[in-house]
Amino acid sequence: MTGKTAPPAADPAAPKKESAAPKKGSAAPKKESKAPKKEPAPAPKEEPVPAPKEEPAPTSKEEPAPAPKEEPAPAPAAEESSAPEHPPTAEQPTAPAGESAPVPTTEASPAPQEGPPAPPAETPAPEPEKPKEEPPSSPLSLAVEEVSQNSVTLTWKAPEQTGRSGLDGYVVEICKDGSTDWKAANEEPFLSTRYTVQNLSSGDKIHIRVKAVSASGASVPATLDQPVVIREILQLPKIRLPRHLRQTYFRHVGDALNMMIPFQGKPQPEVIWTKGGQPLDTSRINIRNTDKDTIFYIRQSQRGDSGKYELTVRINGAEDKATLDIQVIEPPGPPQNLKLVDVWGFNVALEWSPPADNGNSEIKGYIVQKSDKKSGRWFTVLERCTRTSCTISDLIIGNTYSFRVFAENGCGPSETAAVASGVAHIQKTKTTYQAEKIPQRDMMEPPKFTQPLTDRTTTRGYSTHLFCSVRGFPQPKIIWMKNQMEIREDPKYIAMIDQGVCSLEIRKPSPFDGGVYTCKAVNPLGEASVDCKLDVK
Repeated sequence: MTGKTAPPAADPAAPKKESAAPKKGSAAPKKESKAPKKEPAPAPKEEPVPAPKEEPAPTSKEEPAPAPKEEPAPAPAAEESSAPEHPPTAEQPTAPAGESAPVPTTEASPAPQEGPPAPPAETPAPEPEKPKEEPPSSPLSLAVEEVSQNSVTLTWKAPEQTGRSGLDGYVVEICKDGSTDWKAANEEPFLSTRYTVQNLSSGDKIHIRVKAVSASGASVPATLDQPVVIREILQLPKIRLPRHLRQTYFRHVGDALNMMIPFQGKPQPEVIWTKGGQPLDTSRINIRNTDKDTIFYIRQSQRGDSGKYELTVRINGAEDKATLDIQVIEPPGPPQNLKLVDVWGFNVALEWSPPADNGNSEIKGYIVQKSDKKSGRWFTVLERCTRTSCTISDLIIGNTYSFRVFAENGCGPSETAAVASGVAHIQKTKTTYQAEKIPQRDMMEPPKFTQPLTDRTTTRGYSTHLFCSVRGFPQPKIIWMKNQMEIREDPKYIAMIDQGVCSLEIRKPSPFDGGVYTCKAVNPLGEASVDCKLDVK
């Protein structure tokens, strides 16, 4: 579309006028729609080269004039939105003074839709500065452990915070009382939490502090509250005998004998070892003394090293003594004179004598073993038998047994055993069964009632029973009678006897069946009878 002529490019207000042209109202688009009819040729000439690549370009080429008629309102809006982003001064050439400058048509308006504008190049953000590592915290619990005539020993604990890089060590600094000149006692940092400051003058008062050092710097020093006076502290000698040396100390022959015994005392005490009041044999026994302990060492102990050793720690007439009882032991010898004393049934009796050599230790007991001829294997029968005799039982009939005995002390059982010279054969004993003779007893007895009859009252039509019990041998004959008349085979009465219990059943009695009933027992030795009264109501 061509409407109003554009001002010359040299005028800086040109972009403002172009952007303001659409604001004059809807009349401006109507006038512009007539221009393409008069001059249809200039419109395609003014189209930019990349316009055919756009989607709306083909429709604008065939009918350039109807496009603004169909959409009159959006065209100014597109020009209005695109004018500030793409100023025409940079893209369109200026027109001559006598000719009107061509205005961009609606065909060129879709050009800004080809893609979003390129974002501005981002400048790299400055890297944040790394925080500086803090130095470690102060050492803890600084204290004086010991003071001598020319040295002082300090102890402390590691600081709570050591930093990422860890500690390089500690620096100990000293300063004389009344001075502010701190000097390092150690040339290089060390990691131990114990340090001895040497070469000090006796009588001086020394201030001491300790710093923790790392790659990030030194900590705030830990300082003693009071100055330390360098002087010798007198201390009486005292032996601190370990608990296991307060009783007899046992070692096996050939083992190393190494004892360290601490003591205390200042100045350094004199240490003296003796055995039985005599100095030690330094060719076998090595003694090494320090200012705090003494070490007694024998590379390979022997039974001759057993005995009581005296340790004396002495300082200017004051002394302390301790006695050590050492016993070097070895396995004992075998028992002596083992013999079979007796063999009877399933049992064997053995006897023996104690070993000639007890291995320099008390015999704690004996181990007794047996072996049968069939298997040839040894089995332990008794352990820690404290006597020199024993009885072995529960042997199997028909087997032949051998026996041996070991002696045992604190070092263990003897290396060899005493074997009995003889063997024990458990024989099968022949037994014959003899029946026991039971004396004959006279069991004959006349009849005797152990339970008599009792009077009874019954109801008419209901069966009733009479009971009694009797004993006697031979078994007596039972006779039942009613009113002294024998009851014979009458179906109304049923008489029975079982294991001496006699019973008479009267079936559905009537008043006529009442009376006195008698039970009579008879055998060759005599007779007996009992009676009762029966009432029927």
